[in-house]
Amino acid sequence: MELSEDSEKQILIHPDPHRRSSSPEPRCSDSESDADEDVGFPSRFCRDSDTLPEESVARRSARKKLILAAVVSLVFMTGEVVGGYFAQSLAIMTDAAHLLTDVCSISISCFSLWLSSRPKTDSMTFGWHRAEILGMLLSVFSIWIVTVLLLVSAARRISDGDYEIDSFIMLITSGGAVGVNVLMVLILHQSGASHGHNHSFPPARLQTDKQRDLHHDLHHDLHHHNLHPDLHHGHNASVRAAFVHVVGDLLQSFGVLLAATIIHFRPEYKVADPICTFLFSVLVLGTTIPISKDVFRVLMEGSPEQVISVRERLLSLRGVQNVHNLHVWSLNLNKHFLSAHLSTDADPLLVLSSANQLLRSEFGFCSVTLQVER
Repeated sequence: MELSEDSEKQILIHPDPHRRSSSPEPRCSDSESDADEDVGFPSRFCRDSDTLPEESVARRSARKKLILAAVVSLVFMTGEVVGGYFAQSLAIMTDAAHLLTDVCSISISCFSLWLSSRPKTDSMTFGWHRAEILGMLLSVFSIWIVTVLLLVSAARRISDGDYEIDSFIMLITSGGAVGVNVLMVLILHQSGASHGHNHSFPPARLQTDKQRDLHHDLHHDLHHHNLHPDLHHGHNASVRAAFVHVVGDLLQSFGVLLAATIIHFRPEYKVADPICTFLFSVLVLGTTIPISKDVFRVLMEGSPEQVISVRERLLSLRGVQNVHNLHVWSLNLNKHFLSAHLSTDADPLLVLSSANQLLRSEFGFCSVTLQVER
């Protein structure tokens, strides 16, 4: 905490217990003993999200899902390549190619997930969390490349018309593909259950009646607004990217099964094979658009969509007159940061306390830097 000697008093606090400073390191605690500390002592705001045990558990769970999904994909991809070869089905080979893409992208995701868990260094002060975003980017690019190649092959087959298809093998293989992709969807599906985070801070001892009244008003504001749970329960980005791949494969597998059924009963409609490849390749490309937008937003330091109302919520706090130099950005889809200047005519430390609590409990920011000015 720093107080300037200028005519305008400023209070700057970054609630990070691991920052290096000449002053003693503040003790972070959520216990009742904090209530006896001085109101200005910043330890009540300390919380390093890099050390949260539930985040490590989430990473381990994500890795297990991804590894299991990769093994299942690799095994059945081999079966599809064999079946597609004997059936002479481009649609099945397309599905096998997408499974190969899944295996590669999931491997990239596993590596990026491991890399993102590495600790901060002097040269990488934000850690390695962006590795997940880079993994998503490589994953999206890989599926784009494979899909474009398959579209070209389908177009050539439609124009030539010189090919034969074993519809029975195609039917059996595509039926198995649907079952395997359903299993993959179940493996990679992420529920929206709450993780039970507690972002509240114990109240410090207030020195005057005026401080007690303002503290009551500020916390009344906090507890009478709806929360934004989306930021608390963010899904793992790597698992999400793999899930989108698998959903695309499932849609394509249904299409291949439909084409196989048509060709089996009406062999003269064998053109359904390349048409199916063409239609569902375009659909798979469409499933990557939301992830592409998220990757672009994070890499361009864009604000998360869920926190678009941060300025309005800060201004709604009693005592806050103005909010400026507001910056919001993300390291990945789950870790959001904020810095801002607050102008106030009330007690700066109480405004700081309430603003910090609001930003963490309502919006789920993992790092907050606030400067309060009077």
